[in-house]
Amino acid sequence: MKQSEAASYWGGIVKSMGLVFGDIGTSPIYTLTVIVTLTKPSQQSIYGIISLIVWTLILLVMVEYAWLAMSLGRKGEGGTIVLREILVRMLKPGRRLAFVTFLSYVGICLLIGDGVITPAISILSAVEGLELIPGLEHTSQNILILIAAIIAVGLFIFQSKGTDRVASAFGPLMVVWFLALTVSGVVSIVDHPMVVKAINPWYALQFLRDNGLAGFFVLSEVILCATGGEALYADMGHLGRKPIVRAWYFVFTALVINYLGQGAYIINHPEATNILFGMVRHEAAFLYIPFLVLTIMATVIASQALISGVYSIVYQGVTTRILPLLKVEYTSSHLKSQIYIGSVNWVLLALVILIMLVFRKSENLAAAYGLAVTGTMTITGIMMTMIFARTTKKWKVPIALLVTLLDFAFLTANLNKFPHGGYWSIILALIPFITIMVWTRGQRALYRAMRPLDLDTFRLSYEQIYAKGRNIPGTALFFVKEHTVVPPYVAHCIIRSNIIYERNIFISLIRTDEPYGVDTTLIEGLATGLDVFEISAGYMELLSIEELLRKNGIREKVIFYGVEDIATNNLIWKLFSTIKRQTPNFVQFNKLPAARLQGVVTRVEM
Repeated sequence: MKQSEAASYWGGIVKSMGLVFGDIGTSPIYTLTVIVTLTKPSQQSIYGIISLIVWTLILLVMVEYAWLAMSLGRKGEGGTIVLREILVRMLKPGRRLAFVTFLSYVGICLLIGDGVITPAISILSAVEGLELIPGLEHTSQNILILIAAIIAVGLFIFQSKGTDRVASAFGPLMVVWFLALTVSGVVSIVDHPMVVKAINPWYALQFLRDNGLAGFFVLSEVILCATGGEALYADMGHLGRKPIVRAWYFVFTALVINYLGQGAYIINHPEATNILFGMVRHEAAFLYIPFLVLTIMATVIASQALISGVYSIVYQGVTTRILPLLKVEYTSSHLKSQIYIGSVNWVLLALVILIMLVFRKSENLAAAYGLAVTGTMTITGIMMTMIFARTTKKWKVPIALLVTLLDFAFLTANLNKFPHGGYWSIILALIPFITIMVWTRGQRALYRAMRPLDLDTFRLSYEQIYAKGRNIPGTALFFVKEHTVVPPYVAHCIIRSNIIYERNIFISLIRTDEPYGVDTTLIEGLATGLDVFEISAGYMELLSIEELLRKNGIREKVIFYGVEDIATNNLIWKLFSTIKRQTPNFVQFNKLPAARLQGVVTRVEM
């Protein structure tokens, strides 16, 4: 391996540790602590629990995500929307396609809900480590919540500056974190080397057999070890498949060693409550405070990864028209994935602080966690199985089916959490879900209610008006969904108001089902003085329409766009109208020059 190749090989691994593995890397802080509060720790039960954790990491993270899901990508991008785009090409329009679309919406919403619970549980669990510092044992929970909230506020305020500036620092810090996990695990294993036997899946099966239904419900807490496992696939577009998979093997080794070490510590100290922190303090009390600081930094990085992931999901939703347009800022000149969505940022912050106040302790928060992540994993499993069944890789179907059944078992176990706070996962996911359903249906209903003109009918009237020769000098732009269908505002402007320029151009923006790529086509002579400028762009592409126009020699005098004034008595359409009013319109979203903009209002009854 050449020196430059080696640098990029290790550089990719280090970046992956910072951007992708924060969540799963910080799960040892709370996973065993929560399980031990529910299960009486005996040597046999600890072996069983550690075995369950190790095999959950192998089957649900390594097999489902690192091996299966990550083999399915579109131009390097991954995630629920990508799985849907792959299936859309394989299925004929009908019930199956509607089912896949519904599944992808649910998957997106569960992941957004997860974006609230994960930062709350990660930061709060790290801050609770303060209680093990001598003299701070009796710190009130209100003070701990306040510290956690201040850290969260700092993290969310920082988002607008762009993570690009500190992304390079994230990786090395997480490398130090994983090394600390490995070393503390090894030191603890030395005290009870027999704990290594827990790698044998027999202990997991024995635990489930001996504990019956209670053992099955322990799975709802075991899933905490896979927090952020879905990030491997969702964040694939940031770094590519290979660096993430390579980094995963290092992360997996560090996690397994640390969990085995925690198991050894519990066997020797069955009365312990805060396991990871207790273990580190027992091994080297003088290193405890630096370790606590490192923990808080690692949880902030973990939260950052999920927040960036939520921005990406929302942006995909906006460009594929399943979510309303939102103001998007680009925080990096060279990283396409680095975006900031202010409205999403502040809603997330408010919900994170609310969740901290409602649940108060990280172990209570664990009761809310699990439904979203197992739901997302089950949906990924179903969609993967459907894809593999329609490709040449049919041998992967039984493996995909097996992990989907395991996902479903974990999801069923997590239903037990519903009355204990699990309903918050559903409440949080319902916010984007209701928005998606109202927005997608509202747009279809609005399109029907507006009764657009077909191009041939429009052309007849247009040619008559243009022939009169009273045309305004210059070029006018009109935004249309597709150039063969003329929206009412264009007819109102040109035909009813006789506002006609020497050159009129219909601008049509089409988002393709590929993540990246931009193509432009100028179709001249649609009618006298009427052209079409078509932009075809991937759904992750960040566009400058102004730049594309200049490249094609278009210098407009005025830009017309439609504004709908919706009149309705229907409650759902009233909600749709409210959302539409609160969000930027197409021209604001695409940052077109305000001085040349002219909005044309069309009253629509829905």
